[in-house]
Amino acid sequence: MDIIRYIQERVRSNRYEVSRHAEREREDDRLSLMDIEESVLLSGELLEDYPNDPRGHSCLILGFNRGGQAVHTVWGVLATDWARLITVYVPRPPKWVDPRTRGVR
Repeated sequence: MDIIRYIQERVRSNRYEVSRHAEREREDDRLSLMDIEESVLLSGELLEDYPNDPRGHSCLILGFNRGGQAVHTVWGVLATDWARLITVYVPRPPKWVDPRTRGVR
């Protein structure tokens, strides 16, 4: 499965749901749903793929909204042929050195 295309297709067709956790994180980082959608559709790049996650296939996508802000989104594949936004955040030190490089764990 080409997971990033799968997620992009679900976002484009509005066939995704937002977890409560992702909603809280989105609000904490002052990200709109448009910021999230833009980051996936305009410049989404697969950073990490988790095909064997016990909760189901998921992935980490890096993208940039129209304002140039880096946004990380973690998506899961649902049995209903929808996607779930599991979490979203702006990558910052110390966890991230830059948007593509992990820092201290």
